[in-house]
Amino acid sequence: MFCTISGYGATGPYKDMPSHGIVYDTWAGLVPPAYDEDGFCYLPEHPSVGIWAGPAFGAMGVLAGIIQARATGEGCFMEIAQSDAAAYFDWYRSETWKAYERPQSEVTGNKTDDYERRAPGTAGMKEGVRYQMYESSDGHVLFMASEQAFWKNFCEGIDRMDLFEKWPGKKFADHARGNRELHVILRDIFKSRSSAEWLEFGNRVNTPIGPVNTPKTIADDPQFQHRLPWYSREHLGAEELPLPLKIVGQEWPEPTRAPTVGQHTDAVLRSVLGFDDARLAELRATGALG
Repeated sequence: MFCTISGYGATGPYKDMPSHGIVYDTWAGLVPPAYDEDGFCYLPEHPSVGIWAGPAFGAMGVLAGIIQARATGEGCFMEIAQSDAAAYFDWYRSETWKAYERPQSEVTGNKTDDYERRAPGTAGMKEGVRYQMYESSDGHVLFMASEQAFWKNFCEGIDRMDLFEKWPGKKFADHARGNRELHVILRDIFKSRSSAEWLEFGNRVNTPIGPVNTPKTIADDPQFQHRLPWYSREHLGAEELPLPLKIVGQEWPEPTRAPTVGQHTDAVLRSVLGFDDARLAELRATGALG
């Protein structure tokens, strides 16, 4: 079995084009152009997807190929492009845009939105109220009480059942889209407590409220610290995240620091070519080993 993981893919019009990792994300439509105050276009901050998603899908493909080979005795060839993987990760938006090419009578929105189409992907969350990001007194939280039961729990928890009585919502998936009056009220309510207080509140009254971290602050999150303890810079030269896969009862071996230039030269020449100390000294004297 053979597997090829490449940037643009083993086939296609860009197969031989030199590239760097970010282009897999721009190709896939994941990175919208941004403009600075002087009108210059620039590459905005964004998560890297293709350069990591490609190897992940490749690993799954290899495992599937092994299972097939065991069952049939036949190996296989496979290839995956990191650009394809980036596009596949964004299926929600691209598939929705494709579906919206069909008439409204065939492709509608959700029943709770009176079948009005939302903007594709998470862009459709902008008008949400009961499912929305809110500013707390010291950061932000994500409020997700789009189910009626969770919304009721929230209102009871803050002693504002008048909100539930006025806007009870539907049983499922009702974000109260466009309800600016309620939006203003919730905006002020969420500013009254810290993010940690809101998370504790959500757990206590059974309503979904989640943290909103940034790449800078996520390392302070208690779940991050429990699930993704850093590998130390003392051991690797820089802090690195561990593989986000847990095997019950086992620990992954900690990675080692990459060797320095020439660190293993003597060992390789001894073990592979059988050079002795005299031969190594001779080569080193001529400058052949740097």
